[in-house]
Amino acid sequence: MEKYYFEKRTGYGFEEAATKITEELKKEGFGILTEINMDEKFREKLGKEFRRYRILGACNPGLSYRAVQIEDKIGTMLPCSVIIQEIEPGVTEVAAIDPYTSMKSLVSGQLLDLASEASAMIKRAVDNLPVAAKT
Repeated sequence: MEKYYFEKRTGYGFEEAATKITEELKKEGFGILTEINMDEKFREKLGKEFRRYRILGACNPGLSYRAVQIEDKIGTMLPCSVIIQEIEPGVTEVAAIDPYTSMKSLVSGQLLDLASEASAMIKRAVDNLPVAAKT
């Protein structure tokens, strides 16, 4: 099965990993529109404990504007989701959607070109996320 995401494990604590990936995304022109702490929601809504798990809704305004000009329903796939999850204390994983893989069922060549551009930018942000050594 083809992976629909990019991922990287780091030696950062949870909050530091969230800050680092936000910085890397910013370098690629993405801002964070939404932030959902799933562990808190599971506790609040279901009374269930869960590891630290945050979903960031990342948006590149220029790419988004171009995308909705091509396909007005593309907003159903925006923003791009990025997760940070605590694997164990001091080890976090950052994963982000691969827009190209998630959109390739769409027929528009222009949209796929745009998705490919977004994929390269998001992959660079994840790839450039520094991996801290565990202490």
